[in-house]
Amino acid sequence: MAELTRVEIIKLIAVSGDTLKLRGVNLSGLDLRELYFRNAQLRKANLFKANLRGANLSEADLSEADLCEASLENADLRNANLNGSYLSSADLNGANLSSAQLSGAQLSKANLVGADLSGANLTGADLSNANLEGANLTDAILSDAIGL
Repeated sequence: MAELTRVEIIKLIAVSGDTLKLRGVNLSGLDLRELYFRNAQLRKANLFKANLRGANLSEADLSEADLCEASLENADLRNANLNGSYLSSADLNGANLSSAQLSGAQLSKANLVGADLSGANLTGADLSNANLEGANLTDAILSDAIGL
């Protein structure tokens, strides 16, 4: 069960702007679609099954966050830190992950159809059974990536 509601998150965003700090918070299952989390500190946050469709998470710190089965369709994750994050079975259809840091991320069974991973660092990431159809991997770093 989530610690905060959508309304409470919107109020926190309004007050904190680009300095939102929610490290380790439980936001599992919440409807967070279209919200502005640019530069937010969400390290180790629980976002399991959260709805983040169209959310702006650019430059956010989501390292070691649980995003398993989360909906991130068309989300903006440019330059986000997702090192060591858990994205197994996440829906990243059409997401912008350009220049994102995904070292050691768990992306098994993730839907990355049409995702922009240009310039992303996927060193040691697990992409086993991930759907990369139409994904842009131009200049992506894929050394030691699993499942390719």
